[in-house]
Amino acid sequence: MTSNGPNAETPQPISQDVLAEKYLKAGETCADDVYRRVARALASAEVPEQRAHCEALFLGNLRAGAIGAGRIMSAAGTGIQATLINCFVQPVGDCIQGLDDDGYPGIYEALREAAETMRRGGGVGYDFSRIRPRGADVKGTASLASGPCSYINVFDQSCSTVESAGARRGAQMGVLRIDHPDVLEFITAKRTPGRWNNFNVSVGVPDTFMQALQADGPWELVHRAQPGAMLLTRGVHQRADGRWVYATVPARTLWDTVMRSTYDFAEPGILFLDRMNQDNNLAYCETIEATNPCGEQPLPAYGCCDLGPIILPRFVRHPFGAGGTAAFDWVAFARSVALQVRALDNVLDVTVWPLPQQQAEATAKRRIGVGFTGLGDTLTLLGLRYDSAEGRAIAVQIATCMRDSAYAASVALAQEKGAFPRFDADGYLAQGTFASRLPANLQAEIRVHGIRNSHLLSIAPTGTVSLAFADNASNGIEPAFSWTYTRKKREADGSTSEYAVEDHAWRVYRAQGGDMRQLPASFVSALDMAAEDHIAMMEAVQPLVDTAISKTVNVPADYPYEDFKGLYQQAWQARLKGLATYRPNAILGSVLQATPAPAADPKNTPDLIAAGADPMRAVIEKRPKGALAAVAEKVEYWTQEGHKTLYLVVSFLPVPTPDGTGTVERAIEFFMPLGQSGESQQWITSSMRMLSLAARGGFLERALRDMRKVAWDRGPVRLGSYTKQDGSKVPLWHDSEVAAIAYALQQIIAQRQQAVGTVPGQDSADHRSDGLGLATPATTPVMVGKKCGECGAYAVIRKDGCDYCTQCGHVGTCG
Repeated sequence: MTSNGPNAETPQPISQDVLAEKYLKAGETCADDVYRRVARALASAEVPEQRAHCEALFLGNLRAGAIGAGRIMSAAGTGIQATLINCFVQPVGDCIQGLDDDGYPGIYEALREAAETMRRGGGVGYDFSRIRPRGADVKGTASLASGPCSYINVFDQSCSTVESAGARRGAQMGVLRIDHPDVLEFITAKRTPGRWNNFNVSVGVPDTFMQALQADGPWELVHRAQPGAMLLTRGVHQRADGRWVYATVPARTLWDTVMRSTYDFAEPGILFLDRMNQDNNLAYCETIEATNPCGEQPLPAYGCCDLGPIILPRFVRHPFGAGGTAAFDWVAFARSVALQVRALDNVLDVTVWPLPQQQAEATAKRRIGVGFTGLGDTLTLLGLRYDSAEGRAIAVQIATCMRDSAYAASVALAQEKGAFPRFDADGYLAQGTFASRLPANLQAEIRVHGIRNSHLLSIAPTGTVSLAFADNASNGIEPAFSWTYTRKKREADGSTSEYAVEDHAWRVYRAQGGDMRQLPASFVSALDMAAEDHIAMMEAVQPLVDTAISKTVNVPADYPYEDFKGLYQQAWQARLKGLATYRPNAILGSVLQATPAPAADPKNTPDLIAAGADPMRAVIEKRPKGALAAVAEKVEYWTQEGHKTLYLVVSFLPVPTPDGTGTVERAIEFFMPLGQSGESQQWITSSMRMLSLAARGGFLERALRDMRKVAWDRGPVRLGSYTKQDGSKVPLWHDSEVAAIAYALQQIIAQRQQAVGTVPGQDSADHRSDGLGLATPATTPVMVGKKCGECGAYAVIRKDGCDYCTQCGHVGTCG
């Protein structure tokens, strides 16, 4: 019995929604239709007499859980001229046009190549370290260079305007070496709101820097480009190796800047360059300087991500011990991995290539990435905690089985179709490469027969494919993030609906009749465990993966900086290839939680309010400590100038009821998130601050009433509606934009107070708006973050390596 056997209830709405929005094509109605289309497309790469047989094998494997990454499931077998490759790494040289001295494309040629790649559906990673630093000499134009960060701005804007095939925005990764003279600007760039919204950023770190850090030594910032005259007067000098030393800084000071930015802004991530290159099977013929946008694929110039995760919970028999001892089906899993190798190898032959350089690189090396998803849920179904030694031991067994099955299948495929053209047995099996750690029998077979694919394994975030095809199983290698949450969805008619989204393992346990009030100990989520336990899982699995692992180490908002600042060093000592972290905070927004986020403790509020005072109107002298539950709302209204959209956030403080028997929520803070444009932004921001003072002063209701009376000479403003006695709805008009916004805030407060006390998941019925463009707040509080491209709310956080909107449940471009 597989894990989805006892859970044979109707697919949950999230799976149906994402399947329809992202993957179903004309005439398709269900996941099996997608499987048939994909199987037929991939089998077309086989010789004619093998196609029907391979199509049947691929279809069976898809049904068993061996799916493709998002681009494969979306575009394979369609008429869209889109790539089946999720992402690439593209080179950027140190010149404006043409090729630089090393043959790398100039900045604007690289920009053109990136735009074409994103237009066809692929994300792109870049190393910008070749670009000369700010202040360097540009002899051709007798000018000074503006530095790589200025050009990253250009790539970011290009990504904003280029819509990928299938309406998918292109994700990007920007990398800069930690010895580049402009690295401090790069590290701190995202402290500016709105800058590089279309980029993940990571610092490329060699072992020599980590050694300097351990020794508390100096670190030189260098480049081969000659500095301008002004910099030369400041002591910039040339080393014996020809590189110019622009500055020397304490390694620890530079590292503290990295960690402070990561602590406050969740970026930059870290890439350990030497580890990536030492472990590389192709170290003899390529150098890796960057990764794809989510970090699981260190790649050379024009390298690609041809990915296919296998849904691990499908191979759990007797989950939670129902009908027998819970066990993992190793034989079925090994068979699925072997067939997945053939399917992904065929992807390279049937895909559309945005650039001929990408096709040439893929043909020469035939990189693929068999991976898995649902590891966290698999351990839960087996009764094992993710943060336990027993859980890690099973993860190691799964990764070992996947490695050995994939490499054996690729050797067999080489005997049938030939080894990849750049294969060299001595180089491939040289001491230190991943392949040199394979079992002796596999190494011997590789030496005799060669191997079809240079690399075979990659553990990526699975984003929307997990939602659409895996019943919302935990993402990639991650533990489950939450067992249930509420998704808010805006319908075509402008109304809003809500429904519960449930984790796959949680659904299985419920379907078996388990006690949902007392979940077994194996139900441990991402925030229930220490950061060290996240790293320990990566340390256990990474030696068995020939590329890398995409994983986000989530820590709570109150995680001490003194503990946090050592996480990247722990990752280096664990011989990882990279790491990303996420700590919720006031800048980025809080992390999604399964239940409403606890606001400041109401037991601590009486000391803020004078004894005997009305708790809803008393003066609050200071903001209480702790997080405040917040509601972020999209407000739509119409003026003489046309349709306008505004996002507002209101925070609430629980205060005791007058009789002391309970609590009520009092609006306490108002603000408009950054990044919204328009001439009215300044006065609205100012008004929000004054309302916050009024709220703390106890006269918020009067202030809002006074705002409702404000009139202007630009004509009425339409916002909301009211119901007449005959049941018909009539638009509501206001005398000014100020009055309309005050009305909207009144409605937000009223709706919040009506919603308090509901429990997530108990009521999944639709909640319709009253015509305001204001939706009833979700029972899971909306967390303030970046702007969501799907619903427009400023509620996007980083979850499981992907962007995730806590307003509408939208998953970003990594899926």
